[in-house]
Amino acid sequence: MDRNTFTGLFLILIILVGSTFLMQPSDEDIKREKAKQSQDSIARIKKAESPVIVQDTAKTVALPAIDSTLIKSGPFGSAQSGSSEPVVIENESIKVKISRRGGRIASVELKNFKTYSKEPLVMFEGEGNKFGLIFGAAGQNINTNELYFTPSVNSLSVSKTDSSSVTMRLTHSEGKYIDYIYSLKGEGYNVGLTIATKGMQDVIAPTQKSITLNWETVLKQKEKDLPSEQQKYSSAYFKQGDESVDHLNLTKSETKELNEGKIKWFSFKQHFFSNVLIAKNSFDKGELTVTTSPDAGVVKSFAANMQIPVQRQDQTAFPMDFYFGPNQLNILEKQGFDIEKQIDLGYWPLLYINRWVVLPVFNFLEGFGWGYGLIILVLTILLKMVLLPLTYKSYLSMAKMRILKPEMDEIKGKVGEDNPTLLQQEYLKLYKKAGVNPLGGCLPMLLQLPIIMAFFFFFPNLFELRQRSFLWMEDLSTFDAFFQMGFNLPFLGNHISLMCILMTISTLIYTYFNNQVSGATGQMKYIGYITPIIFFGVLNSYPSGLNYYYFLANMMTFAQQYIIRMFVNDDKIHAQIQENKKKPQSEKKKSGFQQRMEDYMRQQQQTKTQPASSTKKKLK
Repeated sequence: MDRNTFTGLFLILIILVGSTFLMQPSDEDIKREKAKQSQDSIARIKKAESPVIVQDTAKTVALPAIDSTLIKSGPFGSAQSGSSEPVVIENESIKVKISRRGGRIASVELKNFKTYSKEPLVMFEGEGNKFGLIFGAAGQNINTNELYFTPSVNSLSVSKTDSSSVTMRLTHSEGKYIDYIYSLKGEGYNVGLTIATKGMQDVIAPTQKSITLNWETVLKQKEKDLPSEQQKYSSAYFKQGDESVDHLNLTKSETKELNEGKIKWFSFKQHFFSNVLIAKNSFDKGELTVTTSPDAGVVKSFAANMQIPVQRQDQTAFPMDFYFGPNQLNILEKQGFDIEKQIDLGYWPLLYINRWVVLPVFNFLEGFGWGYGLIILVLTILLKMVLLPLTYKSYLSMAKMRILKPEMDEIKGKVGEDNPTLLQQEYLKLYKKAGVNPLGGCLPMLLQLPIIMAFFFFFPNLFELRQRSFLWMEDLSTFDAFFQMGFNLPFLGNHISLMCILMTISTLIYTYFNNQVSGATGQMKYIGYITPIIFFGVLNSYPSGLNYYYFLANMMTFAQQYIIRMFVNDDKIHAQIQENKKKPQSEKKKSGFQQRMEDYMRQQQQTKTQPASSTKKKLK
């Protein structure tokens, strides 16, 4: 920096400091304003449920006066500069800092939570965050985010059943201003915001039908697994009218126009926390943008531009409500408007299994005050008890197929593999004589599959597991990096999860014993061993709580099969099969599968004979 540049910057600094000092209102000015403006803001809170005229009848906290002689030329001339000291409001759950510049919420800290690195959990902060109204006035584009507001108080602390509010005022001229009225209760994660105006109907450009509310924020990493937080769980969610909750792309940047139907709320959602803005009277339309970021420690950038209808009245109010808090189902349900549906519990029917079966049982067990490792154990035991009849039926069917295998091999030796249609026909005849359904072992397993898949969505989105430890697993909501490699491998990343290894080993052992029971051979035998290896690569970065559940499920299946085997006698099954063979065909009930297979074989046989017969006709 040369000497002339330094001198210029120094003079500019002197001018800014001097003007700020000279423009400060005197004590007499403050007293005058207290007498003038003690009837505005609280009245608008009482009328906040309606966007129509707000009667100026109640008293509010006093706001410092701004001498008209100090107002600069142009719209909001007096608001071009001001103090940088934030206004702090807080309750038992959150601490909110409101910037005088823009009158906006500059940061929100959740007092009862920490980040993965045990730092205070701040929802957002920094210069990348903006909040303001954009409209035309006197031929200029006004953005209130760049202007300075005057607060009614410098700090506010609310406890227990109390509630209070603070008003941030942006003055245009005498009797014309915009108020941001922030209200806070002693408990909870909600911050009320009513945007109230007085005398602005002639200030806002007459051609303007709506005002743009612009909110932009950069959300930083809060969980250990940043890639998952970026690509699986974080996006902008919204609800329009009576439509279902929707969201923008989870894996890449996207901008979405919301022009159809009233917008009730939108959310900047991360994995376990959300920043939600609820419009009690709905936004007319809007636009949402999600941007992926290459910056270290940044999850995504979000932006919203929502349209608020202009009310050509002397006094108006537009009530809203912020929610800054955890994505915990029972808390989000209390907010209303289906906000809890931004928690991904899977598709139908997985959603209903998780929502109305698994979660109520989990909450019931949680009420005993047990550790979450024990809760998952008991939950798995209960689930296996419910599925025991299906497990028994599956085992019994596979045992029958194993006993029939020598006879099937004999048929295969006689027919050969060159005619698969004839081979299947002979197999079906054997199944029919023996009274065995070849899919009897598969169908019970397929019925269990939705429940197994439901947990695939349940555990990764369960807030209750966040930062809950069990054994060596420090956080059941994310992977346990038992082995840190210091470099990345495809599919695995830079770590290996011990619980995932145990889950994979138990699955391989389960596959081995399952093959012994079913008598599987050939490709089907080896596919059973390949699948667990593939799932090891997939589940290595999934929550350790999920792998712990799959491990427990495998171990309990071993125990169930061992007990079932004690009560299932292969000799008795073989004798029963031989008895079935002796029965007349008319007494044997044909299964739906057997009927369909016979119909299919008959069609195949007809297809083969038809070309031959048509050829003979042509030769004649």
